[in-house]
Amino acid sequence: MSEIWRPYIVVAAVVERDGRFLLVEEQEANGVLTLNQPGGLLEAGESLQQAVVREALEESAYDFHPDGFLGTYHLNYRMPDGSDASYIRFAFTGSLGMLHNRPLDPDIIRTVWMTRDEMAACPQRHRSTVVMQCIDDYVTGQKAPLSYVSRYQFINRAVS
Repeated sequence: MSEIWRPYIVVAAVVERDGRFLLVEEQEANGVLTLNQPGGLLEAGESLQQAVVREALEESAYDFHPDGFLGTYHLNYRMPDGSDASYIRFAFTGSLGMLHNRPLDPDIIRTVWMTRDEMAACPQRHRSTVVMQCIDDYVTGQKAPLSYVSRYQFINRAVS
């Protein structure tokens, strides 16, 4: 019998303002600085939309208001220790609200606004290939209603 594969579920906020996209510059464990959309791991008990709102705030200090679903992206990685990891990314479009005076997540160095062409010119700085894919999907008008993301329900199954 094969091992059960449990991918990481991640969310990302794709925000465009005046032709520029909101990105975060983050420091990976190996010290390399990369560019990514604000986002992160889904936490227990939250919906995908709640997760993207929380992650955008933690990584950019902005309130994020999702208004559409950009897509689902699947990534497989070979980790430095030789193990494999799989990530399923749910990307949302939306607008920004208030900028809060709060610290960013510890691995976030700063927020950055870049055009699509500026991003395309530095692929080696992208956290993964889906950073650019999300921007290109957004630019080409790919966007579904938020209702395309399944409805959230929390079911408490008591253990007896």
